[in-house]
Amino acid sequence: MKKILILANSSGGLYDFRNELVLRLLEKYEITASLPDDVRTKELSVEGCRVVKTPINRRGVNPAEDFKLMLAYRKLLKEEKPDLVLTYTIKPNIYGGFLSRMMRVPYMVTVTGLGSTFQKQGIFLKMIVAMYRMGLKKAECVFFQNKENRGIFEKYGISGKKAKLVMGSGVNLKRHSFEPYPEGDKTRFLYIGRMMREKGIEELLEAAKQLHDERVSFELLGYPDEDYQDKLDDYEKKGYISQLGFHPDVHEYIKNASALVLPTYHEGMSNVLMEASATGRPVIASNISGCREVFEEGVTGFGCEAKSSGDLIRALSEFLKLSVEERAKMGQNARVKMEKEFDREKVADAYMEEIEKLLD
Repeated sequence: MKKILILANSSGGLYDFRNELVLRLLEKYEITASLPDDVRTKELSVEGCRVVKTPINRRGVNPAEDFKLMLAYRKLLKEEKPDLVLTYTIKPNIYGGFLSRMMRVPYMVTVTGLGSTFQKQGIFLKMIVAMYRMGLKKAECVFFQNKENRGIFEKYGISGKKAKLVMGSGVNLKRHSFEPYPEGDKTRFLYIGRMMREKGIEELLEAAKQLHDERVSFELLGYPDEDYQDKLDDYEKKGYISQLGFHPDVHEYIKNASALVLPTYHEGMSNVLMEASATGRPVIASNISGCREVFEEGVTGFGCEAKSSGDLIRALSEFLKLSVEERAKMGQNARVKMEKEFDREKVADAYMEEIEKLLD
């Protein structure tokens, strides 16, 4: 069997958002996955993946740490001798792509989002652009999850041999099955994600402070990725929010929510918006690329201006005016949109087409 090496920065991301592709690859190829954590490694191993632990500081810019990552990837490539490398997220894309190119191993890259990287200026931006160019230059295919990211790469002359646009990671319509809308007169706004500024946590906390009452609650599911724990604890003590902790399986939390809220600053293509929509829940999200593709204004949710707590409060207030029947209809519309446009099997088809074309 031909061998595929997957380089990613999260076992949860690989299993929760790309497992349909992994399972289809396992039918034809030997798969090794390089991952930094153990959240979903057991499940991947049971399915047939060989998992190798490779530490990654996802957000750090320490040159020594990144050099160690490059050495680890070089060692892995020499030992595994893969026929193809698949990379996901920034550091695997840049360093894994560069080393695959240097060692003449075919590779394909997925740009899952750009974060705040291209909002920088001066020498830092020039350095990042140069690194991306080196990493992606010989990629057999670069998969983009939204048109804006693809346009930014074209603007800076970052390209591989071919580019392809997919609808994010898609959503598993079985795992996130449609659920009847919750009854009762209490509105439960749910946020799922890391507690960090670029996810809009400041704006969300301000909205919770202004809008919470005995009939409106704000629930946060995830973990602090920046120094927010003290503020979160203070807001919870004051009754503005509830912290639910981190849980890898989010469906039951979405099922019990009235709507999902995501005031993020930037996204590749938001998985939590797709999951909530598939479950039949309206969404209130930033009107940015990576979010606006997932919802329809006034039909499946409401958009708001990123970085604006005032506009987030406006959108949440619009939702609060709706009857339970209107909210339920919005959720039904969201499910239909996911079935038509975001079925994860269709995303897997796009990957398999390129992979089989190369390996078979």
